[in-house]
Amino acid sequence: MIGALLLAAFQLAQPAPISASAPINPRAVELFDRDWVLMQWAKRTYDRNRDGIISVDEAQPAASAFREIADANNDGRITPFEYARAREFILARY
Repeated sequence: MIGALLLAAFQLAQPAPISASAPINPRAVELFDRDWVLMQWAKRTYDRNRDGIISVDEAQPAASAFREIADANNDGRITPFEYARAREFILARY
């Protein structure tokens, strides 16, 4: 389970900016599907239509925000330590 979460976090750690013309990454939702804490945070913060589901469109900015929180040293990668620290931060703050 942790390995799958870390794999999803690493896949999302690509430094591509999210914009209207950026391609949609359908795998962004997987990060939130696999981690209850991140899903609750994403629902509270990024579920624009308040339907209780994070859609692919809503997952894009949520994944980008998670990347900004998690990538402490700004190297474009999220290590297991950074992932755990970001999750702790989200638990404490949100």
